[in-house]
Amino acid sequence: MSSPKQVRVLDAGDSCPTLPLVDGQGVARAVLWPGVGAELRSMHRIRLAPGARTIPLRHAMEAVYYVMSGAGTVVDPDDPTPRWLVVGAMVHIEPGTRYVLEAGPPGIEILGGPCPADPLMYPGL
Repeated sequence: MSSPKQVRVLDAGDSCPTLPLVDGQGVARAVLWPGVGAELRSMHRIRLAPGARTIPLRHAMEAVYYVMSGAGTVVDPDDPTPRWLVVGAMVHIEPGTRYVLEAGPPGIEILGGPCPADPLMYPGL
């Protein structure tokens, strides 16, 4: 017998578990991830203070991010040409591509993640 389908509204605030993705001041939180039952999608809320960045990331699957506020860059360490990010920008990362998200002077807030979820992003959760 299959479980009934459901619609859920998730809190994207401080109750979400933190992820060890930030180098510098900021926080990354898992909003939509396997721990809440998501099998085919992940969404992480990443807030970076000015000059902070994510650790270098790479996934076997693609990732997509949306810039909610602030500004910054995304860099592929293998091709260090910065790609500028502003409010409303979308970032698409192809599978296997290394990348770092970095905040500019105003800081940056980003929502997104790999699809499907990358289990390596949730150590200890």
